[in-house]
Amino acid sequence: MNRITRIAVGAAGAVALLGAPVPALAAPAAAATDTATVTTCGYSGLQAGLSTKVCADVTGDGVVIYGKIGLAGPPTPDTPWPPKPQELLTTLSAEVVGGAQLGSVHGRAVFTGGALRVDGIAATAPCGSTVHATFGVEAIWRGPAPVTVDVPVVC
Repeated sequence: MNRITRIAVGAAGAVALLGAPVPALAAPAAAATDTATVTTCGYSGLQAGLSTKVCADVTGDGVVIYGKIGLAGPPTPDTPWPPKPQELLTTLSAEVVGGAQLGSVHGRAVFTGGALRVDGIAATAPCGSTVHATFGVEAIWRGPAPVTVDVPVVC
């Protein structure tokens, strides 16, 4: 087969493919209950020599409040690694601004050098309200300096 014949056969095949009917694809139906989760964290603070923050996951009118604990910075060269475990006392609380308490949890956590999440409050809040959450961490030698976050509940 010479070169011109190959080009002609290829062009005829392309025309045949382009002229064929294409089946319609159905658009996926949007789920009425599909609500995205929005995560909001407050500013970091120093408590018990560690970096702490309080966060909230809001999905519709559902709110999950948790605290995060981590190193305040990189360890200095003369610091032994891994650090000695530190026993911490934690307090996590949340309320609807101008409304009801959503909960308060006191507990213990052991920090060993890695990121630590402190869970404790899962509740519902009225649509259009604001949830105020507080997370406090203390150790034997240092009291708490709670961190806070205010989160809108947009349904």
